Amino acid sequence: MTGWLVFLGLALLVGGALFRWGRLPKGGMELVGAALFVGVAGYAWQGSPALPGKPTPPPESAANLPDTTFALERGKMLDRFGTDAQVLGTADAFHRQGLNTYAIGIIKGGLSRRPNSPDLWVGLGNALVIHGQGMMSPAAQLAFERAGKLAPDHPGPPFFLGLAYAQAGQLDRAAKVWSDLLARSPADAPWRPELEQRLGELAQMQGGGGQQ
Repeated sequence: MTGWLVFLGLALLVGGALFRWGRLPKGGMELVGAALFVGVAGYAWQGSPALPGKPTPPPESAANLPDTTFALERGKMLDRFGTDAQVLGTADAFHRQGLNTYAIGIIKGGLSRRPNSPDLWVGLGNALVIHGQGMMSPAAQLAFERAGKLAPDHPGPPFFLGLAYAQAGQLDRAAKVWSDLLARSPADAPWRPELEQRLGELAQMQGGGGQQ
């Protein structure tokens, strides 16, 4: 009942204001009255004036999501200091809030200033995979490939490309990328133990029925 009273009161207030100050042309009040009548009819048809008011609850916060694998691992392969690291750190923070589109945007903003940064291209590829809920999209693939072309001797692009393949369930592709990286890595490369462990885990998953 309260909803009806409020609605009718507003309709009368609008009609009175238009009559007093609207300076409507001849026949205008008839059109206004018809419009208000249609509004009342529509409210009666689709509204729920008898129901008590109930504010819409705020959306559930997605804050405090766990760090992505990329956030946990990027310090082993990519620079941990400098402008690019700060951009990726900000993107990580957005991912923890579930704001994956914002993470992509901040990395693209960094790339607009540093288009030849392999770290940022790797970060963009990762962010696109996260946004795609673990799927390797063509855009993510291109981002990883761009990073690899900019720094062909850098272990980061192939390592995180393999990681993205593994997370997408494409285990054969992940194993191929990581095996190639291991084959061309120096014997004392600091990333070899991590790579060998990952390849071992992939072999176990494939032996246990993992599919591409």
